[in-house]
Amino acid sequence: MSTPENSVPELPSSTKLISTLALVAMISGLLVVSIYEYTKPIIAENQRLATERAIFKVLPQAVSRLTFVVKNKNLVLADDKTEGDLIYAGYDKNKQFVGVALNAAAQGYQDTVKILYSYQPNTGCITGFDVLKSTETPGFGTKITTDKAFLANFNCLEAKVNSEQTQLLNAINTTRHGSKQHPWQIDAISGSTITSNAIGRMLNQSGQRLHPIVMQNLTRLQQGTANDTD
Repeated sequence: MSTPENSVPELPSSTKLISTLALVAMISGLLVVSIYEYTKPIIAENQRLATERAIFKVLPQAVSRLTFVVKNKNLVLADDKTEGDLIYAGYDKNKQFVGVALNAAAQGYQDTVKILYSYQPNTGCITGFDVLKSTETPGFGTKITTDKAFLANFNCLEAKVNSEQTQLLNAINTTRHGSKQHPWQIDAISGSTITSNAIGRMLNQSGQRLHPIVMQNLTRLQQGTANDTD
């Protein structure tokens, strides 16, 4: 018997629809997990290489380096895959200590800005930084890496630790463009105040937390040794 032209085709059962959706969701989930697991070591290696390049960029005198992780205010030798507060110590061709490179991050205009910066314990100065991650507006936020006046802040941005070695002697802060009065202040870039402020905040936060630990463990850093007691 022929089917009437105006008859409605039979719809699949709800059980079949649910089964089909469940199968699609399972396959999609497996694909997402597979892609994540495949790309995870690639991303990690790219981040490690970016950090490696940044260390020797901010510590140009260094030809070798050691990685330390902070544990209970002591420094323990570690590898780059270790999680936690990492401190990279640089050494010149004569194996003399030349300074440390430290991580810092803060919210910028569009996203989190992450940098690696150099700190010289002997002078108490931050002497440079390299951006590890930034999605700031081209031509404005990205000026932090190209603006000569802004970069001049880091000829020696004062970040000394107090005599008790518990915090910075003076908090690092960003001032309105052209109003810097103290060596621990950062003169902001005109038109890029939000990103300039982010640099000031992240350096102050990192400095308050890590600079005292650097000073407390300075002999170990200079000798390239570590306290292996957690």
